[in-house]
Amino acid sequence: MTESLLPEDDVTRYQPLAARLRPLNLEEFVGQSHLLSPGKSIFEAIQNKLPHSMILWGPPGVGKTTLAKIIAATCDYHFESLSAVLDGVKEIRATIERAKFHQAGGTSQTILFVDEVHRFNKAQQDAFLPHIENGTVLFIGATTENPSFELNNALLSRARVYLLKPLTEDDLLGVIEHALQDTERGLGALNLELSESQRNMLARAGDGDARRVLNYLEVLSDMSELVDGRRQIADGHIQQVLEEGSRRFDKGGDSFYEQISALHKAVRGSSPDAALYWLARMLDGGCDPIYLARRLVRMASEDIGIADPRALPLTLSCWDTFTRLGSPEGELALAQATVYLASAPKSNAVYVAFNAAKQAVSQNGSLEVPLHLRNASTSLTKSLGYGDEYRYAHDEENGFAAGENYFPPQLQDEQFYFPRNSGLETRIKEKLDAYRSLNEQSGNKRYDE
Repeated sequence: MTESLLPEDDVTRYQPLAARLRPLNLEEFVGQSHLLSPGKSIFEAIQNKLPHSMILWGPPGVGKTTLAKIIAATCDYHFESLSAVLDGVKEIRATIERAKFHQAGGTSQTILFVDEVHRFNKAQQDAFLPHIENGTVLFIGATTENPSFELNNALLSRARVYLLKPLTEDDLLGVIEHALQDTERGLGALNLELSESQRNMLARAGDGDARRVLNYLEVLSDMSELVDGRRQIADGHIQQVLEEGSRRFDKGGDSFYEQISALHKAVRGSSPDAALYWLARMLDGGCDPIYLARRLVRMASEDIGIADPRALPLTLSCWDTFTRLGSPEGELALAQATVYLASAPKSNAVYVAFNAAKQAVSQNGSLEVPLHLRNASTSLTKSLGYGDEYRYAHDEENGFAAGENYFPPQLQDEQFYFPRNSGLETRIKEKLDAYRSLNEQSGNKRYDE
């Protein structure tokens, strides 16, 4: 059993290092200068003790809960906290009743902080509205998800949304230094030594999350060894702790969609190196490789199209290869397809053309098929003129019936597909331009006669 390094009287009231070092005021708060500098709305609201309802949106470990507590303490508000993960209707009602008690007694107003507010369903979110409206509570919600997608419009309209950013490596180095020096709440009493390279390693591994860095540091402090009166940490122990940790990647959250968006844009932008980076990031974070294979197929169809018609079958082959090999061997097929797509000529002309055709269908309804394009399969349909004057393209010069029109009359001059000067589409464009020229020379009078 590992002996605790904390003083004996601290063992019974132990709190994690991240909880002990939670900032108590704005002076201790790290990061978010874009919100907490003089002249910024949250800073001014705190300074003037005039807080407002808000949604704090940002990744884990950037100070959402801490900021809510600082606002309450600085503005002399009673603080109530709910977790959408742990609490239900019973806890919500009890919290509102306590807020009403404080309001009726005139002791203080209540800030109701709801962590992971996006996990409450629509009805639960709506339940807060009347209490926000009548002033029973001032509402502060925290979420790691995009509020525009996850929160009700009614709730959003009553609160300002603030985006909290991941902490920088310099911010995290400051957090590490504070933890090592603070003798009352931190690890200062341990005389723990970390080299500059070890600190940088921890800051990078923190991935913008102060809580994660402090958790790593606390585990490492228990693994430290006393050398010449100071505790030191072996590089091997740091590697071990970091490997057991996990990078920030929520399979159902914003980070997931931001990364797949970055991968898609890197492929579209013909940057194979960046595309490989985002592919590796998502695989490292635990993304389902089959999902990535599906997205690569989509990219081949949407962003490359027939500028390089080999792209689509190649991505399908990549998908099949992965299903046969699995991880990690099959991941190389994903990398191969990613590099090919990023390096291939790009054209979304078919994608744009198909959307334009769908819009034409939506706007024009069920236009009838012209008689000359109908198949005269019976004597009745033949007598009605089906197929009359249809020109069989293979019997025409160069296999092209110049002047023929295959649209309904109402759309005879439409053009949806505009090939790009990219890859194979360059030749397709030349061919179709030549056909259009022949149509113009022939008069193209199918519906003008």
